[in-house]
Amino acid sequence: MPTLLDFRRRIRSVKNTQQITRAMKFVAAARLRRAQEAALAARPYANELSRLLRSIMARIDEPEHPLLAKRPEERILAIVLTGERGLAGAFNTNILRKANEFLRERRDKKLSLVPVGKKGRDSLKRAGFKFAAEYINVLAKVEFATAREIAGLASELYAKEEIDAVYLIFSEFKTVVTANLKVEKLLPVEPEMAPEPAKESTTDQPQSRIDYIYEQPVDKLLASLLPKYIEAQVLRAMLESSAAEYAARMAAMESATRNAGEVIQALTLHMNKVRQAAITKEIIEIVSGASHGA
Repeated sequence: MPTLLDFRRRIRSVKNTQQITRAMKFVAAARLRRAQEAALAARPYANELSRLLRSIMARIDEPEHPLLAKRPEERILAIVLTGERGLAGAFNTNILRKANEFLRERRDKKLSLVPVGKKGRDSLKRAGFKFAAEYINVLAKVEFATAREIAGLASELYAKEEIDAVYLIFSEFKTVVTANLKVEKLLPVEPEMAPEPAKESTTDQPQSRIDYIYEQPVDKLLASLLPKYIEAQVLRAMLESSAAEYAARMAAMESATRNAGEVIQALTLHMNKVRQAAITKEIIEIVSGASHGA
C-alpha cells in the first residue's frame, strides 16, 4: 500500500506537469491570436482572387495556359499540411487520416506528395510514399517565400506535364474548438460555374454574369494572375493550418491542465483518507495499550 510520502511525491509530480501544461496553453493562446489574425486577413484576398480568376476563365471559350490544361488524373500530387510537433490533441491524426482516405481512393494512380510539417513527413515516410519535396519547420512562422517556393514547384511540375492534378490537404481554422478538414483542388484551375436560372422568374431579364472590360488582353491577364492565385492559395492553406494547430494545442493543454487538477484532487482525497486511517489506528493502539495497562 502506498505511503503518505508516495502520495506526496505523486501529487508534486502531477503539479509540476500541470504547471508545464498551463504554461504551454498560455504560449499557444498567444501564438494563436497572431496566427488567427493572419489567417483571417489572408482569406478575403485569396477568395476574391479565386473568384476573379474563375470568372475570367468562364468568359473565355478556350483559355490557353499550361496551368489550365486538363488531362486525365493519372499522376497526382498532394500537398499535405500537418503540424511540426505533437501535444496538439487529434490535430495531426485527423489530417493524416483525411490524407490516407484521399490516397486510398486513388491508390491505382501514380501518387507523389509534398509534406509540409514534420509530423506528416515522418508518418507518410513510414508509409512508403514518394516525396516530390518536403518542408519542415515552416509553419511556426509562415513566410510568403516558402509558399511561393511550394507553389512554384507545383506549377512547374504541372506545366511540364509530370503531374496531372494538384490537391491541398489541410485543416482550415474555424473556431478555437473546431477545425474543418479540407481537400482542395489546386490545379488545374476550374472555371466558375454559371449560376442556374431561377425556376420561376418574375422579370424578363435573362440570368447572366456581369460583364467586365479588361484593359489587358485576356491571355496576358491570365498569365499574370495564375501564379499569384497558386501562391495565394498555398499561403492561405499554410496560415489556416498554423492557426488550427495552435488552437488544437491550446485546447489540448487546457484539457490536460484540467485533468491534472482532477488527478491532484483525487490523490489528495485518497492521501487524506490514508492519513486519517493511520491516525485512527494509532489512537486505537494507544487506547488499547492504556486499557491493558490499567
